[in-house]
Amino acid sequence: MSFSAQSKGVYAIATTPFLPDGSLDTPSVDRLTDFYQDSGCTGITILGIMGEAPKLEPSESRAIIRQVVGRSRVPVIVGVSAPGFAAMRSLARDAMDMGAAGVMIAPTPALRTDEQIINYFGQAVEAVGDDVPWVLQDYPLTLNVVMSVSVVAKVISNHSSCLMLKHEDWPGLEKISRLRALQKAGELRPFSILCGNGGMFLDFEPERGADGAMTGYGFPDMLTELIGLFAAGKRDEAHDLFDAHLPLIRYEQQLGIGLAVRKHVLKRRGVITSDAQRKPGLALSETARAEVDYLLQRLGRRDKRAAL
Repeated sequence: MSFSAQSKGVYAIATTPFLPDGSLDTPSVDRLTDFYQDSGCTGITILGIMGEAPKLEPSESRAIIRQVVGRSRVPVIVGVSAPGFAAMRSLARDAMDMGAAGVMIAPTPALRTDEQIINYFGQAVEAVGDDVPWVLQDYPLTLNVVMSVSVVAKVISNHSSCLMLKHEDWPGLEKISRLRALQKAGELRPFSILCGNGGMFLDFEPERGADGAMTGYGFPDMLTELIGLFAAGKRDEAHDLFDAHLPLIRYEQQLGIGLAVRKHVLKRRGVITSDAQRKPGLALSETARAEVDYLLQRLGRRDKRAAL
């Protein structure tokens, strides 16, 4: 299974389920994989930032790849970002050998100038091989690397193996519009744009030219329905659905506890056994849990899938 420059829909950013003792929860990995597929996702992305990839042993990372790829009926993209290119190369090649559709590469936080960013991705592609399809992750809020429209366009133009942009700039609506304008003018080749940030701006991103979402909000079934409504031209219905979920989406976007909120929701939905994170990680206070449960209760009155 593969992805392409024409890929659309929702690629779920998978969490990594752990038991309270910090060990991998492999039965929950299977349930989570099935949950994403049954929610209508067109792909799954594993070992990303929200997948706690830096906390995994190399053997654990490969075990998760093997398990998810072996079970998935949709393309699986593997996050391979690493401080050094040797580790990136090894994980990327192993992932592709196991049947992954491609990899996702983010800029290392040390990059500051446009030249540094462009050179970095040139070296990354050289490391993993130009035969490996990959996703360019643009996430300045967490990675502290600002990639201008011209830099994103340069990286994509330089590397035909870059098929997708994971767009997570904030504010970023104008960035999508400017990239699509370059394509319309014939100055940039086709590529897919899937958006992250927990779906925070997914009420307008498709209208700006995004092809869908690549994020891990606890209701991927809502995300797939939302993208379908936009594709069908049902703008008001799409915005009504988004508005119903916005309070929970907003709550999850709090820096530091977003993953804890997401895992709590997945646990409440019966997908994972525990909402534990591998240390270091911030847990929700009892007050915060009660607030999330209250938001779920209110959401359940507007969207029946949230009636837990």
